[in-house]
Amino acid sequence: MSRFVIPASIDAAPAASRPLLEAVQKQLGSVPNLFRLVAVSPQSLEGYLGLSGALAGGSLPAPTRERIALAVAEINGCGYCLSAHTYLGRNLARLDDAEIAANRSGRSNDLKADAAVRFAAEIARLRGHVDASSLQRVREAGYTDAQLIEIVLHVALNTWTNYVNEVAKTDVDFPVVEVRRVA
Repeated sequence: MSRFVIPASIDAAPAASRPLLEAVQKQLGSVPNLFRLVAVSPQSLEGYLGLSGALAGGSLPAPTRERIALAVAEINGCGYCLSAHTYLGRNLARLDDAEIAANRSGRSNDLKADAAVRFAAEIARLRGHVDASSLQRVREAGYTDAQLIEIVLHVALNTWTNYVNEVAKTDVDFPVVEVRRVA
């Protein structure tokens, strides 16, 4: 049971959030609980959607973004985000069960993506305090400095949604996936 009152519909959300939620509805076909929860603060919803949209237009492929989201959700112990990104990873990014399991363990079965996911997991576990050899490994895998910044922002954005959902105890509105461990 959520610790916050989540607007039951777009019409129940603050007026300033409604156009943003309508855009989410149009894009996703529904408005998941996370978006309606964050809509309680129109500025927070605008910021979240703005950064999400900007990163979606970045140079990291969608499957890599989902891989990072899965690794970060597992590390942060967020059942809501783990459930959401397992669903999105499987149905939108077309990740198979073996890949999702690897991502949840902070790695990937795809050689190039593995460097990005391991780097993202290290950022999350070490709260950004990575050493130069970590940067070198991900660069050697073919990632540019711009992509390294995008990876850092994906970790930060996913950590934010993890924290919001854990603080709120947001009701999961995706097929439930249980967190294996909290790192």
